[in-house]
Amino acid sequence: MSQQPLRVAGLFAGVGGLELGLKRAGLDTAMLCEVWAPAQAVLAKQFPEVPLEPDVQHLKALPGDVDVVTAGFPCQDLSQAGRTAGIGGEQSGLVSHVFRLLKKHHPRWLVLENVRNMLVLDKGKAMLHLVQELEALGYSWAYRLVDSRFTGVPQRRQRVLFVASLTEDPRNVLLSEDAGEPESRTLPTDAFGFYWTEGLRGLGWAQDAVPTVKGGSGLSIPSPPAIWIPGNPEGHRIVTPSITDAEQLQGFPKEWTLAEGTTEKKGDRWKLVGNAVTVGVSQWLGEQLLNPGSYDEAEAVEIADHDRWPAAAWGQGGKRWRSTASMWPQNLPYTHILDLVDRSQLTPLSYRAAAGFFSRTQKAKLKFDEAFLLDMKQHVELMDPANRAPINVGDGG
Repeated sequence: MSQQPLRVAGLFAGVGGLELGLKRAGLDTAMLCEVWAPAQAVLAKQFPEVPLEPDVQHLKALPGDVDVVTAGFPCQDLSQAGRTAGIGGEQSGLVSHVFRLLKKHHPRWLVLENVRNMLVLDKGKAMLHLVQELEALGYSWAYRLVDSRFTGVPQRRQRVLFVASLTEDPRNVLLSEDAGEPESRTLPTDAFGFYWTEGLRGLGWAQDAVPTVKGGSGLSIPSPPAIWIPGNPEGHRIVTPSITDAEQLQGFPKEWTLAEGTTEKKGDRWKLVGNAVTVGVSQWLGEQLLNPGSYDEAEAVEIADHDRWPAAAWGQGGKRWRSTASMWPQNLPYTHILDLVDRSQLTPLSYRAAAGFFSRTQKAKLKFDEAFLLDMKQHVELMDPANRAPINVGDGG
């Protein structure tokens, strides 16, 4: 292991979730690169001594002493690059610039983070393109789907961590620890998170947690998850967390994203937080980079070419193996959702949002908790500015 701290170049840095966690683990950040102005404002405030590059497309080279390159590129760009390369054209998509820079600089580690959909995008072809490009450069690789709750935050957030190296064994970083998912029945039943923008096909239901904090919704509006607190007074049982709650759900300190340039447009801070990497996840990863474990490959099963990408895998030289590693490498002390949020700052879900959600539940074929539906119905009636007639409750589907 190097006597000096590992130095990091963060591409597609967002608000620095990866870099903050790596810093807490003992790594140094040598360079950041981010194109969106509000995110740049946060990085300039939180990492004032770190050089900040504005666009990966114009970045000619990485700092020469970088040991770790991180990148959280949009997964659609991986698909775009794969499709274009597949028909013989010049690669497009921002991820191609990661490959370009890796041809000039050979870091000890490459760390990628992306959404779960990365594994099924283009029926797996996008993921295949990624590993083929890296293997062509001589890299071995491993990836693992992890749930942010393993770090103790009450947010059910599943993301793919991908680690590759020319000289080291990525399996020892990602796959050597496995605590297994804990029993859900050990969690309190006094709060449940859900998406108020859904209700027809899904709900995002989470016990003693919120579902994934997102940058937006299909309705193109800021979309904080909602929380049902059955024991709250009437009118305050269906609430939404504040932006500072969301920052803490991602492992950031309060007001991390409050900077000049992030408050001009409503929803920018939600987008910044929703697109970030959970800090505890990247801290665990950084600790593993500094002190890898020992992976037992006896548990692996070779993956056939036509098989789907599993939740965890590793490979090199055109061969792939499935790992049984769970989404919980560790099981750190858990923070209950009602202990994390500032209950005095919880906002009752608006009448319009609540009424729209409740209407969708009545049309859906999903099954809902009856007590939840009754509280939602009552909330709609209490929030109705026109004091309309009560809404009839169906059977919940």
